[in-house]
This record gives sequence, structure tokens and C-alpha cells, in this order.
Amino acid sequence: MTIAQIPGFAFRSATDYAAQIELIHARYDPLVGSGAVEILERIGVFNVFASWWFSLSLILLLVSIVICTIDRTPRLWRQATDIRVVQPDAYFDPVLPGRALTDGIGEAALAGVLRRHRFQLRRTEVDGAVYLYGDRHRYTKLATLFTHLGLILFLVAAAVTSRLGFEAPLVVAAGDTSTVQPIGTPGLLVVKNNGFDAPLLPGGGFADFTTDLSVFRDGAEIAHKTIRVNDPLSVAGFTFHQNGFGPAPEVVIRDGGGEILWSGPVSLTDAAEGRPYGTMGVPGRDFGLQFLLDRADDGSPSLLVLPYRVTGQNADGSGAVENAPPFLVDAGRAVAAPGLDVSVELRSVGAYSLLIAKQDPGQGIVWAAFGSLMVGLLITFYLPRRRVWTHLSSDGRLAIVGRSDRYVDFRREFGRLLDDLVAVRHPVGDVPSDPAIGAAHDVGGRQT
Repeated sequence: MTIAQIPGFAFRSATDYAAQIELIHARYDPLVGSGAVEILERIGVFNVFASWWFSLSLILLLVSIVICTIDRTPRLWRQATDIRVVQPDAYFDPVLPGRALTDGIGEAALAGVLRRHRFQLRRTEVDGAVYLYGDRHRYTKLATLFTHLGLILFLVAAAVTSRLGFEAPLVVAAGDTSTVQPIGTPGLLVVKNNGFDAPLLPGGGFADFTTDLSVFRDGAEIAHKTIRVNDPLSVAGFTFHQNGFGPAPEVVIRDGGGEILWSGPVSLTDAAEGRPYGTMGVPGRDFGLQFLLDRADDGSPSLLVLPYRVTGQNADGSGAVENAPPFLVDAGRAVAAPGLDVSVELRSVGAYSLLIAKQDPGQGIVWAAFGSLMVGLLITFYLPRRRVWTHLSSDGRLAIVGRSDRYVDFRREFGRLLDDLVAVRHPVGDVPSDPAIGAAHDVGGRQT
């Protein structure tokens, strides 16, 4: 987001890489200078996710999370399994928060209320006093292990994608084909643009743009779909996204004897002075043609053609270009290039479709990481642990303590529990002289 990154397709050839580095220099040379940009290129700042230092940082982060998880797991397990049912009398002091005292509630009624509140109970009897311990969502703390696992899997997915992933732009004119992987790749995929459509809105904008796309392997069609933005085609481990489009003039180039050297669309993927621009080499010739698409006075398309020849190399490493006189070609006409034995005919102007082919072996790992992370967070926040300790003395007095994780409005829940206990309470003897007995007190001193 902050520093421009070299796209993955630039590493398919030295020419593509040089073109992208030239764009990087054009953007950052005015800011930091050409020398600084070259240093940043060498250390991988413009290819961060494949740099050695970024990979090392991922490894360190991964190791730290794993060590943290290993360190926390025994403590989390002890918190879930090591339960002290019997607590000292001072633990039930009603002055402390989350405590209450009452009487007139038998053990059976107490156990019934706790079970209705979905507490799992443990019972211990000491010297005639009964201790009931209630636990709800006992193993919730262990859900953080799912969260840790999700983070680990995200990092693993990042490493897998950066090292084994594949991404390439495909510029395919209507009716044309393009290989997906480098030539010679086993199971080579070929895509064909059967047709491109970009209907206009009444206001002049585009309502949509779609490509009727076919995918072939070993000469057999294996997939066919009309794709659009956010509705890609997935097949054979690749996903083909609709990314953009542009003009592609239908051009015929002939030699001096009328033999066709080239016939087909030329995708104008660049821009010059706000108009579509592109170049191509002329088959069988040592020169190329630059095309600039424009409109004639009557609104019909016209093509400005500028022949060029690379004659050597400049001091800065760029090619030394020699230009020939330009000429203009109107739609439906053929014009001979001045001083060259070729002519250029502009038949029509179609469109090319810009596709992005992606192969992401880490995609499945990302979904697993997302699922694990969500499971951990949902359990942690929606099923927090609640615990209750009760001490039912031999004289009928009941002391109760409620505790919960920080994600719970336990004051409200504890109040409901006390209300239910009071509902099953029956008076025992006369009203006790101790004002703390006979009334249930919650955290805020509220009496029921």
C-alpha cells in the first residue's frame, strides 16, 4: 500500500522485469534519487513478500507464536482441570464483590437452580457442611489455542503463496488466444477470448464488462464461462479474474509485394498524451511500429503509426531508437509506410480483455486459518466461563460466590441466579439477628 511492488508477471522474462523497474525509477527517482532506488531494488524493497528478510521475519513470528502456544497450553489445561471445590470461610466474606448470604435453601433446591442455569456441579461434604461447585463452559480458555492455530496457518499460507504462488496478466483480444504458463510447462493451459462485451449506460459510463472465456489443455476445452469483475472462472488450480479492457485495432501489415506479414488485433495497453498507445515488432523485419489511436474529424477511428528501429544502446542502458516518418491510417484504408517496404491497413477497432491468472496453493490454508481463528474468537467471546462456589452450612446458612471471565455482564447474571434462589427459599425459624442473613446481596449490595 505504501511502496509500489513489482508484479509477479515481471519475473517471467528479463524484458518484463526491465519494463517494471523503469516504472519504479520513474516514480521514485524524483523522490530519493536513482542510486537509492537501485539499492532498494537490490535489498528487495520492491519485492517485499519474496525477500529473504521478510521470509525471516515470518519465520521468527511463526516461531514466537508456536513457543507462546506451547508455553500457555499447560497453564490453560490446569485452569480447566484443577478445580478447588472447598474454599476457606474468608473466601465467602459478603464484603467482597460477587458474594451473597441467605438461608432457607436446601441442597436439592440449590442444585436444581444451579443446573437450570446450566452449571455442571461437583459436591464435597466436610464436617456436615456441603460445598457445591458449579462450572459453565469449563474449557473455554482452551479456545485460544484455535486462535493461535489460525495465526500460525495464516503465516504458513503467506509463505506458501509467496514461494509457490503464480500470478500473470493476460492481454487477450477478442477471438485471440494466450498461454497461461511458460511454453513447455506440462499441462500447459491456453485461454481463448470468445468475445468481449462492455455495454454503455445512458449517461455514457460502462454498465458492465464481460469476457466469454474458454480454457484449453492439450487441445481440449476444460472450462467455459462468461466472467466479470468479482465473478471469476476457476479451473485446474487457476483462477481467471476479469481485470480490465482496452482498444485493440484490427491491423493488416503487408510487404511491398502484397504478402501479409501480420493480420490480427494489436492490443494498445499503454497510453500517450491521454490516448491509447502500443507497439509491435513487424514479423520478418528489423523494425517495429508504434500505434496511437485517435479519432478523425467525423468521429471515425484513425491510427497514427510511427515506425522505429533499435540501433544500439545508450549510456544508461536503454535502447537507442531511430524513428522513421509517421503516417496516419484511417479506418478501412491501407497506407504505405514512407521509406519502408510495408503498408498498414486499419480494418476496425475491437477490444482486448485484461485477465489476471492466479494460482494460489495457499488459498486452502487461508480458509482453514480463517475458520480456526473464527472458532477461537466466537468461543472466547460468546461462551465465556462462569463459576459458582457455594457453602451450605449445617445450620442452613448458604454462602455463595460468583466469578466469570471479563466478557460477561456477570452482575446481571448473578442477580438472576440470586432471584431464582430466593424464589425457592423457605423461612427457617425466626428472622435472624444478623442483617446479612435472610437477604441475598450481590456485588452492588442489591437485596432480593
